[in-house]
Amino acid sequence: MRVCVGTTVHHPEDARIMHRQIRALLDAGHEVTYVAPFTHFNVTPAMGLTAIDVPYRAGYGRAGAALRRGSAGADLLVVHDHALLRALPHRRPPVVWDVREDVGARRLSRAQRRHHVCTPELVPEATFAATAPQVPGDTRVVHLGRLSAERGVAELIALAGRLAPHGIRMDLIGAADPAVRPLLRDAQRVGLLDWFGYVPNRHALRMTGGALAGLSLAAPQVEGVPAKVLDYMGRGVPVVTTPQAGPLVERVGCGVVVPLDVAAVARAVLDLKEDPARRSALGARGHAEALLRHHWPDQAAAFVARLEGWAGVTAPARPVTV
Repeated sequence: MRVCVGTTVHHPEDARIMHRQIRALLDAGHEVTYVAPFTHFNVTPAMGLTAIDVPYRAGYGRAGAALRRGSAGADLLVVHDHALLRALPHRRPPVVWDVREDVGARRLSRAQRRHHVCTPELVPEATFAATAPQVPGDTRVVHLGRLSAERGVAELIALAGRLAPHGIRMDLIGAADPAVRPLLRDAQRVGLLDWFGYVPNRHALRMTGGALAGLSLAAPQVEGVPAKVLDYMGRGVPVVTTPQAGPLVERVGCGVVVPLDVAAVARAVLDLKEDPARRSALGARGHAEALLRHHWPDQAAAFVARLEGWAGVTAPARPVTV
């Protein structure tokens, strides 16, 4: 099977797109052409795939041209941006829209009448759960993933200032929107936190292990369970989250749900620092749930089979190396 995967807004090394879905296709012997903003994010394409560079948030003309080139001869076209549905080539293979958040019933229904739609119900958000996670420590909190105003950068910086006197440092692991980069650089310059920028997925997950807490602070308009929450669970790290992930965290019993309020978040973190037995129990419950229900290696084969069914092709495009 030959698959074209396209995005103009996500980082080319996005964990869901590159490290889970594309990697599963490649491992199954299928060929992948990847249309993504490589130059914008200064990313060298991974070995084993055909890369087509496209501008970040490219207009319909340039996005359509890249998709037309990438999908020529393909058995399936998978797009990760809703906007790309309006830039599809006239002549194209079956189309899959990969959805990772609530997009509204009307928009979803319209897309389902024309294309295949890969929803979180069909392909749940997942992570790579550690085999033997580290025990949560008491000197470091982490935030994994893209940093932006709506994902609580101002609150994270203020929180770092409150935690520093208690011997707790903050590690921010992820690329940042241009608007918030000066704030992060200033905070790092004065020693409030460590901002590592973009880190490859497997290394970022390793850096998360052993933290006192994993932070997920999002504004109310941000919908859905952030992927970082599952990453924290998979590493046995207690979760401190705003209500977006509240139902999951409360059901599993793997963390604390707080409002988007710096004082409330600080209290939750300091309470965990003073209670090693509690944070170990929270981390252990989260890890058990991630290993049972959200471990990507257990889902990869079903994902590939679903795409093969939609394409009407089951044979790999190349021999699988064992």
